[in-house]
Amino acid sequence: MASFKNTISTLKPLSRTAPSHLWGSSGTHIFYISLLLLSLFFLSTTLTQRSPAALVSALATRLRFAADYISSFTSVSSSNTCLFSDLRSNCTFSSVTVIERTPVSSVKDGRYVIKDLGSCDIFNGHWVLDDSVDPVYKPGSCPYVEDSFNCFKNGRVDVSYLRYRWKPFDCQIPRFDGRKMLEMLRGKRLVFVGDSLDRNMWESLVCALRESLKDKRRVFEVSSRSEFRSQGFYSFRFRDYRCSIDFIKSPFLVQERKISGKAGTRRDTLRLDMIQGSKYKDADIIVFNNGHWWTHQKTGKGKNYFQEGGHVYKKMEVKIAFTKALRTWAQWVDANIDRNHTRVFFAGYSASHFRKGQMDSIGGRCDAETKPIANETGLAPYPWMMSTLESVISEMRTPVFYLNITKMTAYRKDGHPSIYRPLEILKAPDMFQDCSHWCLPGVPDHWNELLYATLLISAGHE
Repeated sequence: MASFKNTISTLKPLSRTAPSHLWGSSGTHIFYISLLLLSLFFLSTTLTQRSPAALVSALATRLRFAADYISSFTSVSSSNTCLFSDLRSNCTFSSVTVIERTPVSSVKDGRYVIKDLGSCDIFNGHWVLDDSVDPVYKPGSCPYVEDSFNCFKNGRVDVSYLRYRWKPFDCQIPRFDGRKMLEMLRGKRLVFVGDSLDRNMWESLVCALRESLKDKRRVFEVSSRSEFRSQGFYSFRFRDYRCSIDFIKSPFLVQERKISGKAGTRRDTLRLDMIQGSKYKDADIIVFNNGHWWTHQKTGKGKNYFQEGGHVYKKMEVKIAFTKALRTWAQWVDANIDRNHTRVFFAGYSASHFRKGQMDSIGGRCDAETKPIANETGLAPYPWMMSTLESVISEMRTPVFYLNITKMTAYRKDGHPSIYRPLEILKAPDMFQDCSHWCLPGVPDHWNELLYATLLISAGHE
């Protein structure tokens, strides 16, 4: 604590020499919030081993970066919102994540009004049953929902899971407006990079935006499903808005590849030090995700699978490998993404709900679930992978908007495809229930509603 007090006293003069554009009616607020947050970060790591002088130098560098970043916007003020929240509704790390143009203090959008976002964690809330709210697009209406997520097509007749909306405890969020979002995306490229849960979110957004078009023929596939299967790339373009919504399959974010083993056999390894692809670095908005494939058998066991350079580790703990992979991603983002052009989002871990079994297990079930979990005591613990992600993001130079959907998905045991699978899967003797992905329309629509709210505020729309 003495070291921390010395650091604070040493940092006071810095406020007098900080860039002038930080100051004004809210300048002191921005500076001291940044100071507090950054100080808390260092306290949570190895503060006791650092001298006050060394810490001051590190903090000053971070603050100057924040100043440069904020100054790239015209007439903006910063709103502080809770970036990370655990399953106990505690704000565990805060950051300046919402940029709004002065003097906007609220955004009116239909029935809902965003107020006081500077003190609101939009990811900390609960699900409210609201029979007056219809899905953004009707079940079975979007041709771009793949069969695995199309619960309506696969025979699910109950629709109660579509009657819930996400309500933050401390504010209200706007109803998704596809026309308005398309205007914000005009002339831009939005790319989802990640695993099948990111694809869940991508398909949801494509369908929600398509629903807002009077002429549905004005959206078309740039690449086909067959190309996606072979190349892992899928894209839709909205002609009238000259924007594209793309998905790039990258379940680990780092490169999985085959190497030759003994006796001429070939096996997979995961290059923890090599990013997978980079054709999206010039996109205007990128939504990454990661984590779900790290629970699978080969990554969980970690035997002869993880690789750095030419060395394949005989055994590596999955937590160590995951951290290495995330650091590789973070270093790539910091080195290649132009933060004045591209906004980076990272979607958190989406909860699974397997009863009496696990993924890829005959015993894992989630069918017959028609209501969300009622209270927080029934939620699973916060995933260790997201704690690791939070730590890595906090060390990055590039601002990353963390879409912390973990808690909101943890409640929704009722929203999975479960037994409502395509016919060819149902006929398989080893068919298992899908309790990790989500029906569409469904829960991912609300992730995009939060993405929309974040973009709406940062763009200063009213």
